[in-house]
Amino acid sequence: MNITVIGAGNMGGALIHGWAKSGSINITTDNVAAVKGADIVVVVVKPWLMPVVLDEIKYALDLDKQIVVSDAANFTTEKLAEQLGVSGQFCYVIPNIAAEFGASMSFIAKGKVTSDESLAKVKTLYDLCGDTLVVTENLVGPGMMMASCGIAYVMRYIRAQMEGGCEMGFYPQQAKQIALQTMQGAVSLLKETGLHPEEAIDKVTTPGGVTIKGLNELDHCGFNSAVIKSLKAGLK
Repeated sequence: MNITVIGAGNMGGALIHGWAKSGSINITTDNVAAVKGADIVVVVVKPWLMPVVLDEIKYALDLDKQIVVSDAANFTTEKLAEQLGVSGQFCYVIPNIAAEFGASMSFIAKGKVTSDESLAKVKTLYDLCGDTLVVTENLVGPGMMMASCGIAYVMRYIRAQMEGGCEMGFYPQQAKQIALQTMQGAVSLLKETGLHPEEAIDKVTTPGGVTIKGLNELDHCGFNSAVIKSLKAGLK
């Protein structure tokens, strides 16, 4: 399967590195030349650049044979059809920057006339970069807030935990090590056991203990509400 990626910024670069590690991609700097002969054309540029890029490549595309994927936020399959002036095998996909390390969470939606076969090819491609979830197009935005934007929110929590560690006496690198391993431990525990997070919390929360005091402080500060509001903020 021949893959063309147009756009090599933070997200495009992460995908390129992820696919390159799997031996699934070749690289060129000529957009028009790149799309010729490609089975899947992935366009990963800023949303406002999408019309410019699509105008540049649309006459080189063979939409009877090729699958075109938009990785631009809110640039849906309907917008692809509108910009290219024709329906085709289109998908709208939002991954995150952990794709470089095979740890992305990607959301995939197909266009109205896109075949299940084309969808399966796109899913197989993004499976190389981590977990994938096929959703209806209206859920790609919420997925983006949870996983693509959400990765930044998780990093902000890690940063806060590091700052707390420093205040309690650890050096920054020690605090970082502790925060990362703690996050990894929580993720591994939930994945391996299948436990609901609250069930896992109960396992480390004893009556009158220090954990419940910290959890209650998070609640007093509106932690849950702040997380939910951050996820919904980008959908307004």
